[in-house]
Amino acid sequence: MTFRTIIVDDEPLARKGLTIRLQSFSDINVIEQCCNGREAIEAIRAYQIDLMFLDIQMPGLNGFEVIEEIIKQELKMPMVVFATAFDQYAIKAFEVHALDYILKPADEKRLSQTLDKVRQHFKSCTDADHKSKLIRLVSDVTGNDCQQILAELTNNQPVTVAHYSDILAIKDAGEVSRVPVKDIIWIDAAGDYMCVHTCSNSSSIQDGSQENTHILRKTMKQLEKHLDPKIFIRNHRSTIVNKDYIEKFCNQASGEYLLVLKNGKELKVSRSYKEKVKQVINS
Repeated sequence: MTFRTIIVDDEPLARKGLTIRLQSFSDINVIEQCCNGREAIEAIRAYQIDLMFLDIQMPGLNGFEVIEEIIKQELKMPMVVFATAFDQYAIKAFEVHALDYILKPADEKRLSQTLDKVRQHFKSCTDADHKSKLIRLVSDVTGNDCQQILAELTNNQPVTVAHYSDILAIKDAGEVSRVPVKDIIWIDAAGDYMCVHTCSNSSSIQDGSQENTHILRKTMKQLEKHLDPKIFIRNHRSTIVNKDYIEKFCNQASGEYLLVLKNGKELKVSRSYKEKVKQVINS
């Protein structure tokens, strides 16, 4: 087996150095060197790429956003090895889900260890398993703020963990309602407002009954920052749903995908969010 490989890094010397070192391994064929995330996406679209060495911090699309874009465009996900200049303490943030990582510049011994992992992974793991881990990685990272994490890593600071409030304060007609986040069933966009649909009490979680609707003047992007991405799933550009209220995920004969909630409500799942929804439901 020869692994068709791309190297994605905005630094020319880093690309060249890694390419030269990989020439020592007969089963690695470097198809293309990409200087940014957009070139990486095009290479993955054009070739059957098996392995990608991916820098984390790049202008334009950073490494995590490249992963998100591959998922969004429903392209075949290659095996991913992160290449980074961050120190070993900071990289612990990515160790859990990534296939492997290398610190730049990587020596041949470290590369050999990484490629052993690649070969073993190719034999024992499915594409779906690798994609699932990458989705969880992106979710965990963007659950904080991607740019904030990259800044912390650059400055050799510990990566902060996102903390999410148990209460969502909603101001309406001069009054402020303190809505328990655990009672939020789903949220949808309505122009410049968000409609926050909740259960009246937590005991109704089994059937989602007694639904109330609160109107919140925020954008979807602003609201997402207050919600734990491990619990609240973006299933559409205008909809977020609490996974604890999901009854089932359905593939319709028409080709559409639906989430059926415990109260019988059906929510469409757009194609760009389909894989992420499936992975969160199966986790």
